[in-house]
Amino acid sequence: MKNTYSVGQVNRYIKNMFTQDYLLQKIYVKGEVSNCKYHTSGHIYFSLKDETGTLNCVMFAGHRRGLAFAMKNGDKVIVGGSVDVYERDGRYQMYAKEITLEGAGTLYERYLALKQELEDMGMFAQEYKQPIPRFIRRLGVVTAPTGAAVQDIRNISYRRNPYLQIILYPALVQGAGAAESIVKGIQMLDKTDVDVIIVGRGGGSIEDLWAFNEEIVARAIFECSTPIISAVGHETDFTIADFAADLRAPTPSAAAELAVDDYRSVIEAVSIYRQRLYRAMSGKTDLYRSRLEHFQTKFAYLSPENRLREQRQRLADLENAVQNGMNRKLQDERHRLSVYLERFAGLSPLKKLNQGYSYVADKYKKTLTSVEQVQNGDTIYISVTDGTIEADVTGTVKEERIYGEERKL
Repeated sequence: MKNTYSVGQVNRYIKNMFTQDYLLQKIYVKGEVSNCKYHTSGHIYFSLKDETGTLNCVMFAGHRRGLAFAMKNGDKVIVGGSVDVYERDGRYQMYAKEITLEGAGTLYERYLALKQELEDMGMFAQEYKQPIPRFIRRLGVVTAPTGAAVQDIRNISYRRNPYLQIILYPALVQGAGAAESIVKGIQMLDKTDVDVIIVGRGGGSIEDLWAFNEEIVARAIFECSTPIISAVGHETDFTIADFAADLRAPTPSAAAELAVDDYRSVIEAVSIYRQRLYRAMSGKTDLYRSRLEHFQTKFAYLSPENRLREQRQRLADLENAVQNGMNRKLQDERHRLSVYLERFAGLSPLKKLNQGYSYVADKYKKTLTSVEQVQNGDTIYISVTDGTIEADVTGTVKEERIYGEERKL
């Protein structure tokens, strides 16, 4: 009987053939880029074509560092990687690990070699990276004095902090002497009182950016005591200066945003903190004021002075009560006295005298109440209202008074 195989078995067999082929595991293919698509996942899907055919390719996000430029349709490139079979679809494709522009292959090899050498020396180690200060007053910039890069840095920096001072070192960033000019700019700004240095330029080909791949530039960045932000080219451009710097920015504009904190956000944050602090202080003040008032009330209640004041008040109340009692007592006694006076007035001899009665006394001033107390010839004294009458007794008549009746004897 004839052997029958499943589709999966056939695809695995073909894949195994590709895997065992040493040539296909590390191969470089040149061609023109077409159907280039940057996926949201970070993967790049494209095709290589020439006059004889087309080869499907993919570069996974984990290998994006092997692409030092923004690849687009029509670029002439050299792709390094492996050719393998995708079992599910039963088709083969090239898995790219590095992509260089055709004609720049030698430079790219030099780039990789120097990068590996400096990395082995520890110049890219994270422990040597200096932190970028959050608030800066002076910003140093090493770049070309003309072009979009310096304008972007200025515009964004002044928009974020209008009080910032920018010191520009006009360096050559391309061509002969560019690396030396960049090194001199870094060294000079490092001696000034700048807080951060931005080193960079706009985008370009690997040849245009090559000054930032020179070893002397990497060493100048590594040895600089001032924190350095590298901002070379576009987001997809990677240079050795990026790895040596304390922080890499994808573009010069992004470098300005990383170096300069937003002044308005700081003011707003300070305002918010001030309000929070004021509310917290007000709350604490109100709390302690309430406690103080409570203690003042309690102290006033327990204070000896308050006790003395209360006792003085009680004494004053008692004094008023005694005074009022005495006044009432005196008033009552005065009333009683008035009654007695009225009674005494009714019994007063003077009043009797005023009513026509008189008072009779002998020569010894003894009151005469009986005719038997005098004899004829005795001198008697008769007191009336306005004086005393002196008279001699010439005779007496004795009368008997019984229950208001009079009888002569």
